[in-house]
Amino acid sequence: MRVLMIGQKGIPATYGGIERHVEELARRLAHRGVGCGVYCRPHYTPASASVPDVDLLRRPSVNTKHLDAISHAFACTADSMLARADVVHYHALGPSALAWLPRMTGKRVVVTVHGLDWQRDKWGRLARGFLHACEFSATRFPHATIVVSRTLERYFRSQGRERIHYIPNGTPIPPPASSAPLADLGLEPGRYVLFVGRLVPEKGLDLLLRAHAAAVPEWPLAVVGAGHFTDDYVERCRRLAAPSARFLDGRYGEELAALQQHAAVVVVPSLLEGLSIALLEAMSYGRPVLASDIPENLEVLADAGVSFRNQDPEDLG
Repeated sequence: MRVLMIGQKGIPATYGGIERHVEELARRLAHRGVGCGVYCRPHYTPASASVPDVDLLRRPSVNTKHLDAISHAFACTADSMLARADVVHYHALGPSALAWLPRMTGKRVVVTVHGLDWQRDKWGRLARGFLHACEFSATRFPHATIVVSRTLERYFRSQGRERIHYIPNGTPIPPPASSAPLADLGLEPGRYVLFVGRLVPEKGLDLLLRAHAAAVPEWPLAVVGAGHFTDDYVERCRRLAAPSARFLDGRYGEELAALQQHAAVVVVPSLLEGLSIALLEAMSYGRPVLASDIPENLEVLADAGVSFRNQDPEDLG
């Protein structure tokens, strides 16, 4: 069997929950002897990148805010129709608009919905309308539709879409991480607050920065992540930051593991999620977690963390 995946920016994952999800899925499929090809965008996955036993299929995209994802999905879908493959697996709502095309060449099609993308503030009215309409394509075109949270499952069933399979996100249990990389970042183990995520409005970093500056400005706040067509938002966050906040851009491998393992607390202030991999990873390291009380976060937290009112920096502080 051979599976092709479309919709992610690429792997190995440097940022993005969908990218981490796809990488873990591809690695495990390959380990089970399933042939796996992952389509990648050249601006995300360099030609030198590799993942053991997984084919990285770099195809072009129009690298702008509104065209990057859909142009890449078009290129990959066209390629998949001619490729040797049994299953084409789309990730996210937008790319699912094309899910009917591989069916014309006899391939099985799966769509995984990672979140209701039309709710994101970064999209204008036209883009939101398109993404909202893609709920139809995500549930009617594929042979199977997967959602990553019970909240998403309830939402789609409330819309009369019954052919839904719930398969939650997960994360490996990591080995203990050395604190050695923290010294180069000017941080002490157990003496900093951590945020990991894309620097986009729906991740709520601006709320965290306001709460941090008001409540515990003497504690360093390590911000790990980068923006994606959100330069204005990133600049606003930098203006809100207390002097002790440190914008570390993307950190990977041993550095990221050290940051996650040795944080005093990890904060996940998201306004919306599918099912947060950053939250799962924080809990896998056994770190205390503060998360916004959106239903998708409460699914993960249960009684193993502390929540605060969504979009309320005073309650967070």
